[in-house]
Amino acid sequence: MKKSLIKPGRLAVLALIVIAVLVLYFTVLYKLQIVEGAAAFENSKNSVVTEQTVTAARGNIYDRYGRILVANRTCTNLLIDYDELFKQEDPNAVILLLAEMVAEFGGSHIDELPVTKEAPFEFIPNMSSIQRVRLDAYLKDKYLDETTTAVELMAYMRSRYSIDNNYTSEQTRIIAGIRYEINTRYIINTSDYIFASDVGIDLITTLLERNISAIKTDVSYIREYKTNYGAHLLGYVGMINSEEYAALSDQGYPLNALTGKDGAEKAFESYLHGQDGTAIRISTATGTVTNTLYTKEPVPGNHIKLTIDIGLQEAAERSLETYITQTNRDREVQNAEARLYGRTKDLLDDITGGAVCAVDVKTGEPLCIASYPNYDPSDVLNNFASLADDWRGPLFNRALLGAYAPGSTFKPVSALAYLDQRICALTSTVKCEGIFTKYERVGYAPTCWIYGEGLHGDLTVTGAIENSCNYFFYTYGDLLGIDLLEKYGRRFGLGEPTGIELPESIGIMANQIQHEEITGLPWYNGDTLQAAIGQSDNLFTPLQLANYAATLSNGGTRHSVSLLKSVRTYDYSHKLYEREPIVADTVYISDAYYKAVWDGMRAVTTSQFSAVTYVFRNSNYTVAAKTGTAQVKDKVTNNAAFICFAPVDDPKIAIAVVIEKGDTGSSIASIAKDVLDYYFRFDNYTTSSDTERELIK
Repeated sequence: MKKSLIKPGRLAVLALIVIAVLVLYFTVLYKLQIVEGAAAFENSKNSVVTEQTVTAARGNIYDRYGRILVANRTCTNLLIDYDELFKQEDPNAVILLLAEMVAEFGGSHIDELPVTKEAPFEFIPNMSSIQRVRLDAYLKDKYLDETTTAVELMAYMRSRYSIDNNYTSEQTRIIAGIRYEINTRYIINTSDYIFASDVGIDLITTLLERNISAIKTDVSYIREYKTNYGAHLLGYVGMINSEEYAALSDQGYPLNALTGKDGAEKAFESYLHGQDGTAIRISTATGTVTNTLYTKEPVPGNHIKLTIDIGLQEAAERSLETYITQTNRDREVQNAEARLYGRTKDLLDDITGGAVCAVDVKTGEPLCIASYPNYDPSDVLNNFASLADDWRGPLFNRALLGAYAPGSTFKPVSALAYLDQRICALTSTVKCEGIFTKYERVGYAPTCWIYGEGLHGDLTVTGAIENSCNYFFYTYGDLLGIDLLEKYGRRFGLGEPTGIELPESIGIMANQIQHEEITGLPWYNGDTLQAAIGQSDNLFTPLQLANYAATLSNGGTRHSVSLLKSVRTYDYSHKLYEREPIVADTVYISDAYYKAVWDGMRAVTTSQFSAVTYVFRNSNYTVAAKTGTAQVKDKVTNNAAFICFAPVDDPKIAIAVVIEKGDTGSSIASIAKDVLDYYFRFDNYTTSSDTERELIK
């Protein structure tokens, strides 16, 4: 007889465990369904289940050393609970009360109804494309004619929404605007209407104390700028427009999404923008959230690192502002004195703006791109109208979009063209006669800038650059011709795209074909002479001039310019992009010819006869430079340009400065010096944050 594998005692224990579990199960079930069943039933009736969009955080923006420039902070938004609002005896009164309370606490509610806030009502002239889309959808949904006027629309809304006649026209407009916002959300089927964004705790507390149930809160993100510098580079974010929505809706962008509108925020939108999630939120009838279930997790945007050194950017912007402000003050005094003594020819116009760009010679990476005047990116949307109307043009990025005649800063490329084409030797000399008379018989005899005060005498190419002798460059420019001059200018990046990801002007490298097409006039020999000294049709951006200076300094290697240095995932775990230097062109010219040009540019900062020497007299680094004074038009103060690179023996940084109505190139050298002083003071600066993030990988 076989022995049993399971002992009777073990079976008894197992049976007792099963019985205990069943007893516990039925006890809990009894408690939930019988004892607490009524309460649970009441709670289920009072629970509110909603599906909401969970906004994904936008990626951060850092400078080249990992210093944070733009980030996010959490904020509390007020949303209207439609169900609760329309349970109220007088929803319009509640709406007006909410708007007044937000205003009382220093805020404003969101109202995109494109109608003026006060009577007589009119459609606003600068209606955005999204406002147009929503208005058209509203008119169509309400069977209103597309020719409906603002007055007719307001009359319709007063009737449709039962807005009492006791309300003033301004109060009626407030109520109608909010009812319109709510209504269009249903028509277009977009996300919830945010009644007021980034509200304070005092307002929320007051709303709770007054037991206003028609409102609910939601946590979101707001862009926070950690620096007051680099506004034109960083850009800003704003509500998506219809063109952007058409292009991005298939990527999950809702109709009320925030997108980059300018600068890096716009250029690198695809990296910075995250993917919104969705969640089911369970709350009590009073609005208290009891549970949140994510049905789709939000994916934050990626973090980007720019090539900019924010410290250098700050130094450049400070120097620009200080120089322009002080110079305008000085000119006010000088002009008063000139008028007093009748010296009207000495009057100088006010400086209207300027730009500074610095480029890494080894890589072509921009280290600073400064434009003055500028703006506060954190408040640009609130002040956009006044900024756009400002005659100084603070929204205009002069560093990338401003195209200026380079004046004599162009002469180094002319000199290299003369040497490389063998129409001029290193030892060749030209005697400055003051007036270039070759075309005098046809009424054209340009002069050297020194004419009337003296002459330069015999000059080699190095001496011609040092003294900026127009006569020398007329002589060989006439022999070279415009076609070859254009070729060399373009090889050095003048009149060519730099490669930067932001909008830029490509400028104009003077040439016969374009000149004749634009002006309808023939190209004369005199045009070639002027082009050779940086005048004629030559127009370049400060960034092009900085990259040109970098190409000069490193012996002809022109790099493509890029603002983006690297991209990492939101948790810093993976590097998605790392910039490598890209060579756009290499201008192979004899080293001896480059050295002759460098020596001339070096003499600009060391010669006892140079006004620039005084500026750099105490510098602990060597500098090669070229000044430029560019004529604009009669009776308008000349623009000033200045390019340089340092140190001379092993160039690391190249700089271009352009000042509108700056008068002379030598007068603005101090701005470049301020930038160089900062650069060499912190040449080897790095931050631990960058290294730490590398270790996370």
